[in-house]
Amino acid sequence: MKNHPTSGGRDAFRSRWGFKLACIGSAVGMGNIWMFPSRVSAYGAVFLLPYILFVALIASTGVIGEMAFGRAAGGGPIVAFGEAARRRTGSRRWGEALGLVPVAGSLAMAIGYSVVVGWLLKYAADALTGAWLENRGVEAFDAAFSSAASAWGNNLWQTAAVVIAMVIMALGIGGGIEKANKVMMPLFFCLFLGLAVYISTLPGAGAGYRYMFLMDPAGLLDPMVWVYALGQAFFSLSVAGNGTLIYGSYLSREADVPASARTVALFDTLAAMLAALVIIPAMATAGETLSRSGPGLLFIFLPNLFREMPGGPVIMAVFFVAALFAGMTSLINLFEAPIATVQEKFRLSRLAAVGAVGAVGLAASLAIQGIVSPWMDVCSIYACPVGALLAGVFFFWVWGKADCLSQVNLARRKPLGSWFYPLAKYAFCGVTVIVLVMGAIKGGIG
Repeated sequence: MKNHPTSGGRDAFRSRWGFKLACIGSAVGMGNIWMFPSRVSAYGAVFLLPYILFVALIASTGVIGEMAFGRAAGGGPIVAFGEAARRRTGSRRWGEALGLVPVAGSLAMAIGYSVVVGWLLKYAADALTGAWLENRGVEAFDAAFSSAASAWGNNLWQTAAVVIAMVIMALGIGGGIEKANKVMMPLFFCLFLGLAVYISTLPGAGAGYRYMFLMDPAGLLDPMVWVYALGQAFFSLSVAGNGTLIYGSYLSREADVPASARTVALFDTLAAMLAALVIIPAMATAGETLSRSGPGLLFIFLPNLFREMPGGPVIMAVFFVAALFAGMTSLINLFEAPIATVQEKFRLSRLAAVGAVGAVGLAASLAIQGIVSPWMDVCSIYACPVGALLAGVFFFWVWGKADCLSQVNLARRKPLGSWFYPLAKYAFCGVTVIVLVMGAIKGGIG
């Protein structure tokens, strides 16, 4: 796989599967682990149908668009938006100014996500050393997590998490990000698959499977099933005008973008299903149903559940190491857009840009530990859909139909059908508006 021929010597992914695994790593994150199982638990198998429909829609429009947009422009959001603006009006400035929005959103998300990955690193270390064994009951795990999640409560592990991410990123796209994802993503799937198989052997797990796969069609009449399925699919696929776009800018012209988007959607969905196949049956073995989501599920209720299960220490260690891999690959993706932007705008070396953004990100993330939940709510409710909408508008409306289709179909034996462009231009951009509006009304839908 060759570097982008117009990239001016920019680093690039060295293989198509390296690119795909990096994009899968960016998509697979906490939403797959702590949100998807709770949605399935709340609505049952009926949730899966609209979720898969929305995954298909977003992957076949928005994900393809962001990958192709980045590759076409050979740069991050500021470069891509600026080039689209130049093509339409002759001036780059207004496009570059709007390109700052998804870059800032990516940095803000990375700052908040650093806190979460710091928790994951701490829990993975505690599980591997057996330090969590002294906890007895939900109250003990609640107290332990409350301490770690308080202001300045997890400085050491959070610093370590950011440093690890920055070391990987300093090694470059092919030598760092690609290699790390080639290790962490296969291990994530293997570890979660192993957990799913083990839990299937435990008494009572069958009740969880019955709940997951028995469908009541009447549930499709509940509009919130569709709203939350849309939110889950949208946020899980990481369309925000930043991470997928910047990874696309490192992609060769010989790669089939729609095929890559399908692969990312498939494995992201598999990751969510694996998480559900671990967590929902695990709750059923204790005679409980999943009623919590978010950090409370991951860091309080599941550790207490694992403590009571046969082989609890091993299950806890495997679970949190796998979750750490998912969190770390997503964190790396979130930091890449601001790092690439600093390189592009200030002509800094990769190492200098990583150091500058890493220092800012670490300082800010340490400072927001006590308010990370509202911080992430603002980012997800507003920054992500606005970034995705801007990227969709610039590529599908501003860039121009002929050039858009040329970039999307580059290296394909058979071009996408006539359905693609209107679906992307109207349906996908419309979906981003719906996600933004419903998220603001409901206080978050993904």
